[in-house]
Amino acid sequence: MDRKTKRLLLLVASCSIAGVILGGTSSWAESNLCLRASQVTNDCLTQDPIQKTIQGMSTGLIAGAGAAFGVGWNLRHHD
Repeated sequence: MDRKTKRLLLLVASCSIAGVILGGTSSWAESNLCLRASQVTNDCLTQDPIQKTIQGMSTGLIAGAGAAFGVGWNLRHHD
């Protein structure tokens, strides 16, 4: 594996991890805010907070990996 490929993989991995952390944290916080709202909706009561957090983490993973691939693609074409 050449050096550019290793750097791209490191970029993808670090952006994916950051996306998982940010996505999971924001989904968890959103579900907590939903339960503490002055008017709790039916959707808020029926959603499982753990499932919502996992969905946020997977969305963050995809967004982070996509952003890293986009940056890597852009840099590779500018070189």
